[in-house]
This record gives sequence, structure tokens and C-alpha cells, in this order.
Amino acid sequence: MAQSATIFKADIQISDMDRNYSASHKLTIARHPSETDLRMMLRLLAFTIHADEQLQFTKGISTDDEPDLWNKSLSGEMELWIELGTPDEKRLKKACGLSKQVALYTYNERSAKVWWEKNQSNLQRFKNLNVYFIKDEIAESLSALAQRNMQLQITIQDGDIYFGDESNNIAVECENWKDS
Repeated sequence: MAQSATIFKADIQISDMDRNYSASHKLTIARHPSETDLRMMLRLLAFTIHADEQLQFTKGISTDDEPDLWNKSLSGEMELWIELGTPDEKRLKKACGLSKQVALYTYNERSAKVWWEKNQSNLQRFKNLNVYFIKDEIAESLSALAQRNMQLQITIQDGDIYFGDESNNIAVECENWKDS
């Protein structure tokens, strides 16, 4: 019998001074059986960085034709495609063709750096692609915050990101490997 997704609830308060965005979001996040808490929390981080009323979690890891998150306009146009991991160039080419903006969050230092060395020059042609890297120690700290019911506060100011709950506050740095 196939395992079903584990459901997480996150009540998040976002204060993003850089984008003049302040809002509360009550999110239901389905963690696929093959997904780790670390990856799920990185999806949540990506949500907070790009938070918008239209931004949605997708089926993600369980389907090949959807990103981890997307933002579609009211008319159905793809505004933002958010991907995690180290996808192949073909997938990123597809994403860049379908969406106005693409954000890729890489993690796992060893594999991400090897992937970047291999793909960096080819990815420069995608003018609407941003690539960010999250260090292992930051990803692990975020993973430690994972609970079935979470209340999180996120503050973003001058590019600095602070992500926390009632007892922990993590300074999150996303290294910018490629700007669009």
C-alpha cells in the first residue's frame, strides 16, 4: 500500500520591508512520503521570500510537469515558477519558456556545487532565471523548526531574512549564484 502525504499546517506572519509586503498566511503543506523535513522547510522558505496572494504550493515532487511553487495571474499566465534542487537544463529551459520569472533554490552543498560547475555557463542564456544556494547549516536549522503545526514569523529587510518561531530565530542567507 502506498504511503500518503503527511499534512503540515503553518501559520506564518511575513514582514518583507524590501517589497513592502506584510501579511499572514495560513498554509497547508503536504509533505510527499519521499520528501524530507529539510526540503519541505525550504519550500516554505521559498514561499516566504516570494509571498503573494496568488503563490501556491503545487503537487511538486510527485509530478514532473509542475514546479514546487507557482504564481499564476488571474488570467492563468505563469508569473513565477519556483524550483528546488538541482534540475537538469532541459527542465529549466521549459520553466523559463513557460514563466516570466524562474527562481531555483539549490541546497546540499556537495551536489549543488558540482551541479553548478557543470551547468553554470549553459544557464547564463536564461535571462529570467535566478539561482540561489542555501548552505547546509542553514537548511538543517530550518529543518529543526518543522512541526505538524507551526507558527512562524519571517522578517525580510535589506536582503536579510530572519525566520523563526517562539523560541528560535534563524538568520537565513541565500547566496545569489545567478541574477536575471
